[in-house]
Amino acid sequence: MKWPSYRDKAHQNMDTLRSKPALTVPEFGQPVARNTSSPLTAKPRPRFQPKTLSSLKVISIQSENADDTCRHMTQYLGEQLGIETEFIDAIPWQEREHLLDTQQAHLGWICGLPYIWKADREHPHVELVAAPVMQNFRYRQQPIYYSDVIVHKDSDYQSFEDLRGASWSYNEPHSQSGHNITRYHLAKRGEYQGYFGRVIEAGSHLKSLELLLENNIAATAIDSTVLETEFAARPYLREQIRVIETLRPSPMPPWVVTKNVPPPLREAIRQVFLSMHKTEEGRAILKQGQIQKLARVDDHDYDSIRDMAQLADQVKW
Repeated sequence: MKWPSYRDKAHQNMDTLRSKPALTVPEFGQPVARNTSSPLTAKPRPRFQPKTLSSLKVISIQSENADDTCRHMTQYLGEQLGIETEFIDAIPWQEREHLLDTQQAHLGWICGLPYIWKADREHPHVELVAAPVMQNFRYRQQPIYYSDVIVHKDSDYQSFEDLRGASWSYNEPHSQSGHNITRYHLAKRGEYQGYFGRVIEAGSHLKSLELLLENNIAATAIDSTVLETEFAARPYLREQIRVIETLRPSPMPPWVVTKNVPPPLREAIRQVFLSMHKTEEGRAILKQGQIQKLARVDDHDYDSIRDMAQLADQVKW
């Protein structure tokens, strides 16, 4: 079932697609050379390089604390397939998403909310590859995650109910975990406007976290996997913030591939990702990102985000 409101948003947010040169790929499973030259670009030895293959460009619009994992996954993918890969991260996330929307980038790790906008277009230009299953036991070995509502440790807030009239920050409007699910949660409570006293669009989860630590806001909702990654990098944060509520699970942000990539290469990419946890090098890369494995996902797995967005769209900050 297709929701007109999503399709309208997609047409507003995405440019006309431009065709790209055809890509070819060697037969999946062909041995490739190990490359250690650059963390950004994997360039296998020429004897494994198909003659007509252009660079496979990869982007992420996840939190910046996932960039190192994405960079190593990109290199791993190139080495396994015997193709040149490039991870693009030196431009704002909006520009990276534009590259995916215009099929100038071919593979991307994106949020579930923009995924449904892209998938529900009349002529979708991306298809699902896989989604991470995180290591933490709270995810029950499923490709799901949560939105953790956090406050400063010194605040008096004990629950979401206490936040009426308080200041709030969200990362950006294309986010399921920071924006869409919060408005859905408000709609389920019958709160359609003015619940928070002041609302700030911070630009990213990490910026919302910094606003909270500096006592510039009272609370925010953060992607649980982003928060766990920050806890691992900065353990002292556990002593500075408190989780007062966890909002319902959402399907994990998926990896998608553009349809100007030839079908054999699309499937080869999928198989590399799905089997990544079976190799020593692949497991090491996934562990860096606190990922257990990558799992196959289907479009209907994201129907819950479609349902949440229907309610969320009724809420105004």
